Amino acid sequence: MMILETSRLYLRHYINEDIHALHPMFSDPETMKFYPSHFSFDQTQQWISRNMTRYDKDGFGLWAVCLKETDGCIGDCGLVKQQINDKTEIEIGYHISKGHWSKGYASEAALACKEYGFYQIGLSRLISIIAPGNIASIRVAEKIGFSKEEEAIVFNRNHYIYSGVKGNENA
Repeated sequence: MMILETSRLYLRHYINEDIHALHPMFSDPETMKFYPSHFSFDQTQQWISRNMTRYDKDGFGLWAVCLKETDGCIGDCGLVKQQINDKTEIEIGYHISKGHWSKGYASEAALACKEYGFYQIGLSRLISIIAPGNIASIRVAEKIGFSKEEEAIVFNRNHYIYSGVKGNENA
């Protein structure tokens, strides 16, 4: 099911076959540099399954990012509930496969997710959780109008929390 569309991309629900596009990305040490480790095949399948469950439970999750030109899945982007300092927040998360870096796809998908969160779901605030040193993710957050709000321990490690508020969009 297609969720969002941009000029070059569309975002849709994961399907089981996405494992073939996503596992090379999630198993790549460079792509997963800011995660505790890269993913095994089973961990990638669990990632897909968790998000499929989120669609039913939360009404959103991470979605497959697909190029309109080829219909190929090049990563994921979407909205995910996270616990930050004992508070539930909605994060815009994104991963783009290495062969598609530096083409603006993450920013394009994240901006569409921000607009979806604010104007389709009715959220008033969104965040991105970013590991210190992840300059590419910081740039994406800033391009969509988010700014650094604080540092917090998330997933047992220090992270930057970037946020944006509806009505105060700078993108």
